[in-house]
Amino acid sequence: MNWEIERKYRVTGSSYRQLATRCTYYKQGYISATPEATVRIRIAGDQAFITIKGATTGCSRQEYEYPIPVADASQMLDTLCLSGLIEKKRYLCPHAGHTWEIDEFLGENDGLTVAEIELSSESESFELPSFIGEEITDDTRYYNSNLACHPYKTWDKGK
Repeated sequence: MNWEIERKYRVTGSSYRQLATRCTYYKQGYISATPEATVRIRIAGDQAFITIKGATTGCSRQEYEYPIPVADASQMLDTLCLSGLIEKKRYLCPHAGHTWEIDEFLGENDGLTVAEIELSSESESFELPSFIGEEITDDTRYYNSNLACHPYKTWDKGK
């Protein structure tokens, strides 16, 4: 069984850009987005994937990801996905033995920047880079599947 174990944080500042080893444009949408399971279509640079994720427990969930042709992914994004696509730039930043993924959201989620770290276990220790802010692992508002239908620009930032 494949498991994804990740922690998620808000990002403060933009120093991650100077530390990044790569930046890739992503476009993704959801064929299904329920708490029990999501089915995502993603184009990442010149590659495309279909990903199935199970329900989140703690900071873990089942994940299955398979490459698909970019032309097929593009057609699925246009015709099969729920309304509200996610567009973002993902920066990869190595830090203290881990690679952080920093997502700068675009479009309706512009202004939101989130960092994720994938771990081998929920109890694995790691060092936070200086650009890491508040932990949001358990805040479902920050799930990409939620951002697709409830974009960051529509949030009441006063709460």
